Amino acid sequence: MNPTYNFNGQVALVTGASSGLGFATAKAFAAAGAKVVLSSDDAEKLSASTAELLAAGHNVRGIMCDVADEAQVASLVEQTVNAFGRLDMAFNNAGIQGPHEPFTATSGAAYDAVSSINMRGVWACMKHELLQMEKQGSGAVVNCSSLGGLVGQSERSAYHATKHGVLGLTKSAGVEYAARGIRVNAVCPGVFDTPMLAGMKDAKPEIMDEIVKAQPIKRVGAAEELAAAVLWLCSPASSFVIGTGLVVDGGFTAQ
Repeated sequence: MNPTYNFNGQVALVTGASSGLGFATAKAFAAAGAKVVLSSDDAEKLSASTAELLAAGHNVRGIMCDVADEAQVASLVEQTVNAFGRLDMAFNNAGIQGPHEPFTATSGAAYDAVSSINMRGVWACMKHELLQMEKQGSGAVVNCSSLGGLVGQSERSAYHATKHGVLGLTKSAGVEYAARGIRVNAVCPGVFDTPMLAGMKDAKPEIMDEIVKAQPIKRVGAAEELAAAVLWLCSPASSFVIGTGLVVDGGFTAQ
């Protein structure tokens, strides 16, 4: 059983929140009493996810945002504060897989496309979230890295570079803002049962057997398990945790 948290009176912002890990985390924040802004660049999915939480009686808003555009990110944070008065917690989850191809086959445009969302997008979100949290003198930011931020994998250089970069941003900001009442950490998810994994299964049905065999726990993660880790990092229970990349991968990187 997961621990329960009381986030009544607090405001959470989740990017990439229309499905998968982002939606599970937004739902968990809302269930713990927080007011939640869900953000995504997919209007249809964002509307459906926001409607689901509203129907469950939660106080949430859906706001469109392409995190690769800093002006949109600044507006997202501004709209969040305008709607709910403050910003206490943020999960910077928006990201894309990028090309799966040889290092020398990856174009500059493809590399820039992945970096603009996975790393520059996280940087932009952190920048504007931290500006608001510094005004308040408190806050918790959790960035989404990956097991790809800890290891390397053939033909995934662009993606892995960005996820390593997210950990660098997390450590530097964690040190810089620790004395200001703001904690910055990251999660490093392994393989989870999400729409992204479903797309991989559709393209290569046999891949699930390979994936499960590679996991010490012999299964993939449930999105709610990653959400539980994010909530812990945003809660007083992790008050002395700063600048870390919490590995949530079923033991994969411990092998």
